[in-house]
Amino acid sequence: MRIRDTSVFLGPSLYAHFPVIRQTVDLGELEDWPTARLGADFVGSLLRALPLLTEHGCSYGEPGGFVRRLHEDDGTWLGHVMEHVAIELQNVAGAEVTFGKTRGTGEPGVYNVVYEYEQAEVGLEAGRLARRFLCSLLPEELRPADSLPDGWDWEEERAAFIRYAQRRQLGPSTASLVRAAEERDIPWLRLNRYSLVQLGHGTYQRRIQATITSETKHIGVEIASDKEETNRILNDLGLPVAQQELIYSEREAVRAAERIGFPVVLKPYNANHGRGVSTNLTDIEQVKVAVGAAKKHARAVLVESHIKGFDHRMLVVNGELVAVAQRVPGHVVGDGKHTIEQLVEIENQDPRRGIGHEKVLTLLEFDHQALRLMEQGGWSKESVPPAGETIWLRSTGNLSTGGTATDVTDVVHPDNREMAVRAAQAIGLDVAGVDFLTTDISKSYKETGGAICEVNAAPGFRMHVAPSEGEPRDVSGAVMDMLFPPGTPTRIPIAAVTGTNGKTTTVRMIAHILKLAHHTVGLATTDGVYVDGHCTYEGDMTGPSAARMVLRDPSVDVAVLETARGGLLKRGMGYRHCDVGAVLNVQSDHLGLRGIDTVEQLAEVKRIVIEVAKDTAVLNADDPLCLKMAAYSEAEHLCYVTQNSRHPLVREHIRSGGCAVVLEEGIHGHRIDVHENGAHMPLLWTNQIPATLEGRAMHNVQNAMFAAAVTYRMGVALDDVRNGLLTFDTTFFQAPGRMNIFDDHPFKVILDYGHNPAAVQAMVDLTSRLDVRGKRIAVLAAPGDRRDEDVKEIARIAAGRFDTYICRRDDVLRGRGPDEVPRMLEASLLENGVPADQIHVVPEEERAVATALEAAETDDLVLIFGDEIARSWRQINDFKPGSVPSREAKKTVPPVPVTAPSAPSIDLGESAWVHDERGVHLAREIETGDD
Repeated sequence: MRIRDTSVFLGPSLYAHFPVIRQTVDLGELEDWPTARLGADFVGSLLRALPLLTEHGCSYGEPGGFVRRLHEDDGTWLGHVMEHVAIELQNVAGAEVTFGKTRGTGEPGVYNVVYEYEQAEVGLEAGRLARRFLCSLLPEELRPADSLPDGWDWEEERAAFIRYAQRRQLGPSTASLVRAAEERDIPWLRLNRYSLVQLGHGTYQRRIQATITSETKHIGVEIASDKEETNRILNDLGLPVAQQELIYSEREAVRAAERIGFPVVLKPYNANHGRGVSTNLTDIEQVKVAVGAAKKHARAVLVESHIKGFDHRMLVVNGELVAVAQRVPGHVVGDGKHTIEQLVEIENQDPRRGIGHEKVLTLLEFDHQALRLMEQGGWSKESVPPAGETIWLRSTGNLSTGGTATDVTDVVHPDNREMAVRAAQAIGLDVAGVDFLTTDISKSYKETGGAICEVNAAPGFRMHVAPSEGEPRDVSGAVMDMLFPPGTPTRIPIAAVTGTNGKTTTVRMIAHILKLAHHTVGLATTDGVYVDGHCTYEGDMTGPSAARMVLRDPSVDVAVLETARGGLLKRGMGYRHCDVGAVLNVQSDHLGLRGIDTVEQLAEVKRIVIEVAKDTAVLNADDPLCLKMAAYSEAEHLCYVTQNSRHPLVREHIRSGGCAVVLEEGIHGHRIDVHENGAHMPLLWTNQIPATLEGRAMHNVQNAMFAAAVTYRMGVALDDVRNGLLTFDTTFFQAPGRMNIFDDHPFKVILDYGHNPAAVQAMVDLTSRLDVRGKRIAVLAAPGDRRDEDVKEIARIAAGRFDTYICRRDDVLRGRGPDEVPRMLEASLLENGVPADQIHVVPEEERAVATALEAAETDDLVLIFGDEIARSWRQINDFKPGSVPSREAKKTVPPVPVTAPSAPSIDLGESAWVHDERGVHLAREIETGDD
């Protein structure tokens, strides 16, 4: 059993609309060993090690369903068992995950094992441990070689995994805040490996780090961290505090204790979680020992008077007391039979106790403080205390050191409530944990005494959301309501656009329209991330990381996200929902890659954008594969885009009051109209849109229609939509690689990134509509990872439409030979009737572009399908046509051959003009080396 491949999906994918991990598992010979054949020993050992697997519902949807699957006639296969073990391991470590599914890949013994995760690293480690654990249960003769490390011990591995998970998972307080955000449909993003979390998107975002919020004042945190200053401020306001002195040495501590009077408390100046705290010290020797313990955590130590009473944590949020917990230090109670060590072992068997923050309570342990307290009481680990005797192992009630908590919120006296609120306000904290010692929280401190011993910034929430006893309190909800009062927006509008062709131009049109409508737009597209029109990151940014980059920017108030097939297949989407999702088309491209072999499968991938759209799904009604996606949409509205004004389904949709963008024919050409709720709203004539070349570029007509549909559904006024389309063109600077036209030479050059048959078809059809008085020259190419039939189809589409063909390859070969793609293009052109003297193979892109430019004459048209768009545009821009003789001069000047020592030559005919090392020369031949 081995894992062939692993993918971590950050959001919606083919497998689920939330984060999941997919592992492709090859069972090998274990395909013949389902659980029924492995027998009762295997199943029994599995359930003893992870007893809560009995609660998994599996396909039966009820507790015990998974166990039923284990015992069915054939049982179930180990890939499926691995799925459930990976889920349960995460549950054991404190995660709340339940989803999983295992499906065959079509190859015998190979399965896609999919399971939910909260933290990717933890989920991946759970998968690795699940595999090792299952291997450990197999008979030796079936166990894969090297599947287990030396000295394998399940209990040790399980404990190590829990510790690993807790170092990487959100802590209990942060996790409770995230859950409260999810309950309120507030999106969140984890910003580091610790507890820094963004709540909300773009300009509406707030941040938390544990229970510190973006509204927490730094000066308040600084004061709370200074226990001496906190004591002084509260004392000056007349609030009850302990007498306190700051010391730096053992000698000073003894003198301070004597001045204050025994018993005293010693604690580090700026530690937390009760670390290094010693209470109820009654003599000098105890003080000396306590100084050493405190100095392990801080250079300075506080000595303060010991206040008798119970320890209470009073949580104040936004000026309101929201929860109070009475904390009891870690302890055991004697039974007259067991030693203290045995009593601790028994107590730690409580299912509520776990490692660190794994569960509601933390395991008890023997350390310096526990041993000191036992010694102080005359006990040792081997002592057998009488029945009912309480043995204290901690002097503070922190849950992280084994304490317990009882909710007492409902019985707090109003004076104590007011006291806690005043203390939090005095320190200047929006979220504060006030530690108050009193004998009875239901009585006023003015009557019973007591004192505030600390005011904590970033107080823990575990004792309130999951008390040992009493009612859990929604303290995290109070924080959410403070950060996002009811009615406050938390999400910026998101437009997600996918399709085979036209995505980049369409999202740029959308971003342009929104910018003119006074939005700060975050745009993620094939050439980078743009914020308010400025490129902030270059590269192909059409995946989930780019989306999150946009959603994290605090200046962005609307996101426009190009969503490509590759990102969806590799890592899913970077967000759970979009407001408007659009699919432009589904055509043959990238087939044969990452398990997608048909256009129908490709449509399933692109359909994800429609499945997660909440407000509107925008679909191409002229594409049957897009049309079928409507059945999978849960959006409130459907908006169809069609270039067929007589489309029967769209006409019925319009009659029913639906939304559609339709291309209508008129006396002046074609017009884009918008229909909704029975209203018919003309938008503009296509020949008015610069990007359509007076309406000839029909692919950009469609892109403009989608841009209009998306922005209209996002609430943009039609006047602003119209203005945006009237001012958007396809210059290199506005839409690089998308029908960029260069008219400053005596001939016209069009540079386009088209790299699949449909895109090439659109550009070839466009050039056929243009009035060209000279020759037509095409530079053809195809990416190396496309299927042979796709490469040949590109050449077939172009065949017979140009006078000269120059066949090249991309710089990145993607598994092909140096001239394999251009030779394949050449062969297809020949098969489709193109004369051999019109075809020239120039593998390198720079040389191919140079060859085409040199061959062009006045009034010619050069169509270049480019890959390195910026480089090709520089070549076009920097080309000096004046160095090339006129057409008549070419006929009279004898050719000068340009050769290379290691490369063959190809005859390009009399119109071939190239550079060599000596300058520009007329030539009939050009080198075509493989370099």
